Amino acid sequence: MPEHSQVLDDIVQRIAHARSVPAHSRKPLRVRGGGSKDFFGAQLHGDLLETRGLQGIVSYEPTELVVTVRSGTLLSTLEALLQEQNQCLPFEPPHFGHAGATVGGLVASGLSGPSRASVGAARDFVLGARFINGLGEHLTFGGQVMKNVAGYDLSRVLAGSWGTLGVVTEVSLKVLAFAPSEASMVCQLPQEVALQLLNRWGGQPLPLNASCWHCEPGASSGRLTVRLRGAQAAVQAALPKMQADVQAQGGQAQAADAEAAMFFWDALRNQQQVFFTQAPNPNDCLWRLSVAQTSPVLDIPYAQCVEWQGAQRWVWAPAAAANQLHALAAQAGGHASLFRRPAGALADTDAGAAVFAPLDATQQRIQTALQAEFDPDGVFNTGRLHALA
Repeated sequence: MPEHSQVLDDIVQRIAHARSVPAHSRKPLRVRGGGSKDFFGAQLHGDLLETRGLQGIVSYEPTELVVTVRSGTLLSTLEALLQEQNQCLPFEPPHFGHAGATVGGLVASGLSGPSRASVGAARDFVLGARFINGLGEHLTFGGQVMKNVAGYDLSRVLAGSWGTLGVVTEVSLKVLAFAPSEASMVCQLPQEVALQLLNRWGGQPLPLNASCWHCEPGASSGRLTVRLRGAQAAVQAALPKMQADVQAQGGQAQAADAEAAMFFWDALRNQQQVFFTQAPNPNDCLWRLSVAQTSPVLDIPYAQCVEWQGAQRWVWAPAAAANQLHALAAQAGGHASLFRRPAGALADTDAGAAVFAPLDATQQRIQTALQAEFDPDGVFNTGRLHALA
């Protein structure tokens, strides 16, 4: 594998070459780490610019709860290192069953797992970053400490930018110790009752870490699974109280086997549960609706899975339902995006145009200004997020 400095030089040269090509004949650069999230967004195009050569742990201070790592480093490598010190990335970034998922992909996608509603999003754990912009400049933002208030917090802007602003080369992340105690509870409840309970529990001092409600095909009621994390005394005290709340609503609740629960949450994190792997209809797309946590049951005739104490709703629906889902999500205080297309399907015109909800005027102005600042010549591929460009 080439030396780190050589990889950086190659990236800068690729950017310089792209800028030298006339705009009308230029192919944009498509930044990719391990390709674990190639399914997301509009159809992929452009010349591939890989970051896998940027590997290695730059520094790790377990007592300071900070790790600095190069963007091409495998996410599994980083998590294994943290586990040796009984530490983790508490927002549970998904791998999607892909062994090649990288730390750069973690930052560029900004995706978080089941515990996001209680611990925060991926961007909340980005302390600093280095990246190469569309002018070939290697810039540094943020730092390696938790209390860093100098200047604008531009390192977090990179979280969720999907390679449209530049190439992330290095990132400093806040890490945390594993919770002392963990337990999961499984309940049989209709979605409406599950959401009511989750809203009630969210307003109480309970160690509620993650939740998931879904309904098996043909079932009359759904299954709510919740995970508690925290001090042992807090977890032990919360379980019987929450079980009593479920029973008061006419439902049944029982503590889950620890090993089975671990498998469940890992499968949910990586979208390997049956809900995600078996679409109800061959032409259905997987839609992600981000809504207000207190939103009621969505009145749609499609299969749903509810996470983040109600704030994230997964829906299997055809691409033709785009306008309906965008409008419904907006009414619920959020937005909808097409997360996955049917296996083997190409992005046709209708599905491609409906991937994201349009930005309002203020969001559009900010997005345009950021791209003009970091990539004024349009070197990087914004087509993947065409509705945001």
